[in-house]
Amino acid sequence: MLLLLTLLIKARVQIVTGSAIGIFLLLLQTLAFLAISGGLVLAAGGAALVAKQQRRSASA
Repeated sequence: MLLLLTLLIKARVQIVTGSAIGIFLLLLQTLAFLAISGGLVLAAGGAALVAKQQRRSASA
């Protein structure tokens, strides 16, 4: 009986630990996605500004 109780507690601890690691990795993945998306938006905005300036200087 004591062995079964010990195994049950061990399994619960492993589930909780696995869930915590999973949540941490999900948060890390989400933050990385948001950072990369923000970088792409900034790069696209910068490219649009450079293209606009080049068009303006070419027509002047």
